[in-house]
Amino acid sequence: MDPSGTGRAASAAPVAANAVAISNFAFSPAALKVRAGTRVTWTNQDTDAHTVTSAGPGGPLHSAALTTRATYSYTFTRPGTYAYLCTIHPFMTATVEVTR
Repeated sequence: MDPSGTGRAASAAPVAANAVAISNFAFSPAALKVRAGTRVTWTNQDTDAHTVTSAGPGGPLHSAALTTRATYSYTFTRPGTYAYLCTIHPFMTATVEVTR
């Protein structure tokens, strides 16, 4: 059964509180909340390449194109809300909220 109500089956791979899965052309979770000093890791579970790139100029997130099972990590040191997207598929958007 699909507890999210999206019509998609839940991912088989568990996601840690500081991890983001890239699956079905989406970042999951789409909104992540972490404390300052937390290292977040994105893992591409799709067969297509994706990036993790800050939505605004000067943002800290700038991954290369991630192939299947490739990862990208970033340690957030400052509180704030960080919007990001996949530059290959700009409809893929998400945020990381960093608290003290």
